[in-house]
Amino acid sequence: MRVWKFGDHVDTDQIIPAEYLTSSEPKFLAKYVFIKVRPEFREKVKKGDVIVAGENFGSGSSREHAPRALIGAGVSCVIAKSFARIFYRNSINLGLPVIELRETDEFNEGDEVELNLEKGIIRNLTTGKTYSFKPLPEFLRRIFDSGGLIPYVKSKIEESRR
Repeated sequence: MRVWKFGDHVDTDQIIPAEYLTSSEPKFLAKYVFIKVRPEFREKVKKGDVIVAGENFGSGSSREHAPRALIGAGVSCVIAKSFARIFYRNSINLGLPVIELRETDEFNEGDEVELNLEKGIIRNLTTGKTYSFKPLPEFLRRIFDSGGLIPYVKSKIEESRR
């Protein structure tokens, strides 16, 4: 997983500008992700890449389109010092792992990382450093593994019917 580095206060308008909210389809939104602030991102991001950011990632409006655009672009996780509350919850609901980590300044653009959500470990393969975070609870990992809250709930309903 390759790191894409962002600073503090990345808001939802930077992630996906309002004029591109004509669809909620992740692949459509991915064509415009960070188009005004990092236009190269949408063309160079690879499936599995990770965003590492500073404080208050996802601030601004409460639109679900922001995490959808990141998912559509192939982003596998966002690691930040802190998140806007609604972005954090929307990400969980849509199946995008979000991890709070104070040491994000120690990562550089292009670093290769390895994540273990179950154990709460991030390994920076470029620098050799290992970081710990509070492991995600099993129920959250099940939501992520299901692709979001709605698919998770649907699977539980199906299980109960058997």
